Amino acid sequence: MKGLMILASDKHGIKDKVVGKLKEVEGKITNDKTRETEGKLQRAKGKAKDKATDLKETLEDKKEG
Repeated sequence: MKGLMILASDKHGIKDKVVGKLKEVEGKITNDKTRETEGKLQRAKGKAKDKATDLKETLEDKKEG
């Protein structure tokens, strides 16, 4: 069960990174700087979620061991 919760957290980070990249590319193609920036921010959010999940896993592993 614990592994499934971690997988669900990773999916959210991945979703933000993918959608953010799509928005960023769309903004570049349409020359919409606001959309491009929105995409970059969403990608950063996804990366932050991944880092938080990694940190949580590390702390849980140290607590167990």
